[in-house]
Amino acid sequence: MERVRDVSELPKAHLHLHFTGSMRPGTVLELADKYGVRLPDALTEALTGDEPPRLRATDERGWFRFQRLYDAARSCVREPDDIRRLVREAAEEDLKDGSGWLEIQVDPTSYAPRLGGLIPALEIILDAVDTASRDTGLGMRVLVAANRMKHPLDARTLARLAVRYADRGVVGFGLSNDERRGMARDFDRAFHIAREGGLLSAPHGGELTGPASVRDCLDDLHAHRIGHGVRAAEDPRLLKRLADRQVTCEVCPASNVALGVYEKHADVPLRTLFEAGVPLALGADDPLLFGSRLAAQYEIARRHHGFTDAELAELARQSVRASAAPQDVKEKLLSGVDDWLSGPAA
Repeated sequence: MERVRDVSELPKAHLHLHFTGSMRPGTVLELADKYGVRLPDALTEALTGDEPPRLRATDERGWFRFQRLYDAARSCVREPDDIRRLVREAAEEDLKDGSGWLEIQVDPTSYAPRLGGLIPALEIILDAVDTASRDTGLGMRVLVAANRMKHPLDARTLARLAVRYADRGVVGFGLSNDERRGMARDFDRAFHIAREGGLLSAPHGGELTGPASVRDCLDDLHAHRIGHGVRAAEDPRLLKRLADRQVTCEVCPASNVALGVYEKHADVPLRTLFEAGVPLALGADDPLLFGSRLAAQYEIARRHHGFTDAELAELARQSVRASAAPQDVKEKLLSGVDDWLSGPAA
């Protein structure tokens, strides 16, 4: 059998990790006990068991179930100390997986009611990210994400706020939640505000809906990166467009299977995207519910898609290049990828 290198030692950037979904299972259980939160049985079973829940979010009922579990976990984060703990632990987990740069995605409106408002919530999050980055040595920044389920005017408010804090650690603007709700063009003004303010455009698309949602992200939101984007594999012309423009797809293989987008890991079109020349950045999405973190996504690429160490190294390079990391950080990580590849296999 071919000897292979440890993917947890491969330097990489993590560009698709949601704030609530980054939590350790034990942290959610401790916070629920602290605040007397009664978690849904399905969530408790997922947090204490060996298997993530089978959520089947490809239909409206399945997405509602996923959102219910997600909201229950989020309700356990209530105080600034909880925010600081969440961010610190996310950084620690990423470091164990070889990440040298993390862009964590958050909708601060979710935490605003308990933290004194939208601005205090974002400032607490940014301060926590800054502290965790200094304490752990992991480069960290924030991507502010609007919610498709809310009014586009709310997204504009968030975009203005994100731009206001661009010098405090906000690097991008996203759009998350159920792709089947709300047209991308409804949020074009918010993304215009963000881009004019120097932020990356990184909306979700091409996961629960098909290639059209990826095209909408390109045409209406002028995306620099696409959250997920895997369904682009169904349209060769769209693949060529992504490759020609070098628009990175933040692919989250474990998430795709857990949500029922694909039946099994081998069905995720990683190889199709990669061989078409579409830049990829593997991400863990919501490890709290999907059961695996960043290095595990590279193991999926190796085990289920036959990626060699050289190809895994190229995936890591693509994640670094697509990041908002300063040039010196990118160069250090890219050099580390070369060192990993030139080193001995385990």
